[in-house]
Parts: sequence; structure tokens; C-alpha cells
Amino acid sequence: MRRGGVVEATHLVHAVAVRDGRTVVEAGDPSLVTLLRSSAKPFQALPLARAYDDVDPRELAIASASHLAGREQLEAVQMLLARAHAGEGDLECGPEGHRPSRLRHNCSGKHAGMLAVCLAHGWRKEGYRLRSHRMQRINLHDVAEAADVDEDAIPIAVDGCGVLTFALSLERMAAMFARLEERPEGKRVADAMRAHPELIRGPGATDTVLMQTVAGAVAKGGAEGLLCGSLPDGTGFALKTTDGSYRALGPAVATALGRLGVELPALAESPVTNSRGERVGTIAVE
Repeated sequence: MRRGGVVEATHLVHAVAVRDGRTVVEAGDPSLVTLLRSSAKPFQALPLARAYDDVDPRELAIASASHLAGREQLEAVQMLLARAHAGEGDLECGPEGHRPSRLRHNCSGKHAGMLAVCLAHGWRKEGYRLRSHRMQRINLHDVAEAADVDEDAIPIAVDGCGVLTFALSLERMAAMFARLEERPEGKRVADAMRAHPELIRGPGATDTVLMQTVAGAVAKGGAEGLLCGSLPDGTGFALKTTDGSYRALGPAVATALGRLGVELPALAESPVTNSRGERVGTIAVE
């Protein structure tokens, strides 16, 4: 990050891309183990796609999203809550926003999707976020299967919204995204994300912009500077900033995927602006 030509901050990014089980791009340490956080959401939405043949693509997209509480995003969450025969009070994520609201929490779509899955299978809704609940056990199974890792070998922690999160190497994360569409329900989730990238995060967000720019791509960011996704040719990728910075991800993924011939001009360089809206620096890979 340069301000007025002076280096003010440096972010180290680890990255890997995998195609047909083979590493095609790497930078830093591809074996770095970190938590999936919200990058797991497309896989946590798989049970929803399996449970309902008539689920709207917007419902699958918002279940895979880390939304910014925009009007269309909240409408999609409400669609899922209606399907689940549930209300905001049933969401087991915490309140978020300047007017504390569970609905406005960036993970409310995922939680609403889990409530809908519980209804479909006749499972109790209370405690769906807990490790002992079948909902979380199925999420672990889906992640382990996609990553081709034994369930017992995956470290488990609690995410910011209260559900479980899983630790994998960047290589395994890239591989699991490469496999996302191998099953029909995975393709339905991916198609929904591609059809509604604006629901996944929002304007200017790295994952949203990447899907809007590269036809057929899927991308999902996660907390603490994680970004995972796949390309139309089946290449899966994963990037992680060591300091958890989000602002480095755009230029980093543009550089990494640029090595594969994927052009992302909107992400290649991020402007640094002041409170007047004046451009005073840049964030770029060196």
C-alpha cells in the first residue's frame, strides 16, 4: 500500500490454484492451514439445495452470502425464513447493524437456510448451530467430502455467527471449490451464485466483482482475509492474507489468476482515497 509514492503498509498473501488435482499456481505456502469461515457457505448451502426442488436461486445465493443488508438481500433472507416457517427470532446469529437486528447480520441467509433444512427433515430448530445438532454434522460431512479429508482430521472452531467453522490447508480449499459442481446440488448453488453475485456480498466486493467479471466463475470471501473460488475450466483457488486484511485480496487474486490468463482489471489495483474522495495512493502487488 503506497501513499504519495511511500510504502505505508505491506500485506503478505499465500495463494494456490488447483486443476485436475494438480497445482497450477502457487505463492507463499499452499499448505497453510486456516479456517474456512464464510468461504464455507456454498458448501453449507448444499443441504438446502438437496432438501427443496423448488428453492429459488435467490434463496440459494443468499444462503451462500455474507451480505451487506441491502434491500434485495434482506428480501431474499425473508424468502428463506418464510420457507422455514420461521421468524427473525429463530435466527441464532447475533444482532448486527446500527439498529441491532439478527436479520441484518451478514450471515442471516445461511442461518435461515439451515432453519429451512431443519423444517424439511423434521429436525428440531433450536440449537441448529451447535456441534451436537445434525445440521452441523451434515455440514462437516459435506466439507470433508468435497475436500477429500477424513472428518475426524478436520479441526473445528466456532465462527463469528455461532455455527461451526472448519480448518483446512489452502490446497484442500482450492480442491474443494474445484469439486463444488460435481454433484447436481453443488451446480445449483454455483449457478445461483453466478446468477446473483450482487447478493453474495455487494458492490465493489472482491468476490462479487470477480463473478461479475469472469463468466462462469464462483467466488466467496471469508473472514480474516480469505478468498476461495473456481473458474469455468474447473480450476479451484484459495488465497489468504497473513494479517487478515481484506484490502489486499483484490490485487492479489488479480495477480494470481492473471498467471492463468484471467484478466481482472477492476481488481488489479485498489485506489486509496481520503475523506474528500481524492485519490492519494494505491494498493497493488509488487
